[in-house]
Amino acid sequence: MKKITYLILIFIVSTPLFAQEEDLKAKEKSLKNSKNYTWEGNKKLSEDNFIAAEADYRVAISESPENAIAPFNLGNAYYNNETYSEAFGRFKEAGVSATAKTEKHNAYHNMGNVFMKRKDYAKAVEAYKEALRNDPTDEETRYNLALAKELLKKDEENKDKNQDNKDEQDKEDKKDQDKEGDNEDEKDQDKKDEGDKGDEGDQDDKGDKKEDEGDGDDKKEQNKKPEQGDNQKDQPQPKPNQLSKQQVENLLRAMQNAEKKVQEKIDAKKVQGAKVKTEKDW
Repeated sequence: MKKITYLILIFIVSTPLFAQEEDLKAKEKSLKNSKNYTWEGNKKLSEDNFIAAEADYRVAISESPENAIAPFNLGNAYYNNETYSEAFGRFKEAGVSATAKTEKHNAYHNMGNVFMKRKDYAKAVEAYKEALRNDPTDEETRYNLALAKELLKKDEENKDKNQDNKDEQDKEDKKDQDKEGDNEDEKDQDKKDEGDKGDEGDQDDKGDKKEDEGDGDDKKEQNKKPEQGDNQKDQPQPKPNQLSKQQVENLLRAMQNAEKKVQEKIDAKKVQGAKVKTEKDW
């Protein structure tokens, strides 16, 4: 009874170890197949058969995710064909799957090259820095990092300069707009002033007309009989160039006196008699 139990325990313990060994063998086989497809892809690529090489690299990547060389080489093939987006994706895949520092260094170095092609100098600087962390002795990466920093500096200076120019242009445009607005206001004011002058002219004309009307009214008033006030009820005012009642009476009285004197002289002559006419006695 004890012996059977012992055999069962041995079987239970040995089963996981056997599974691990089988899994390891399968991974090794997949990795080997992946490397073989990678070698085929390299060969076809050297023969300028890009399509066949791409197919072999893809099979190699699907066979084993541990093979960082397959995506790296496929990335190089895309890079040489100037398909930079596809190249970057494969370099990034290689950098993630790589376990050796040399492989990681190469992947990040080439990622930096893609960023340089895109003129994304800030990301290129970070990629080259990561490459140097995995291999500080690579002078080519160090040179590319210095170049990326210099280009980034110039790019930022140009952006600042362009921004300053834009701000200056915006100020000039605003000044022009304000000037145009002032000119429009001046035109509106001139129009308003002209309108006011026209109104003043109309008012002056109206005023002149009123003055003329006033003169007419004065003339009418002169032609009218004077109104009798409380203090002038029995004393009518004389019209211009006419004698007053008293003056007329005085004049009549004077005329009567003069006529009276003339009549008296005539009567006196009658009393004396008329001249006698004498005839010659022949």
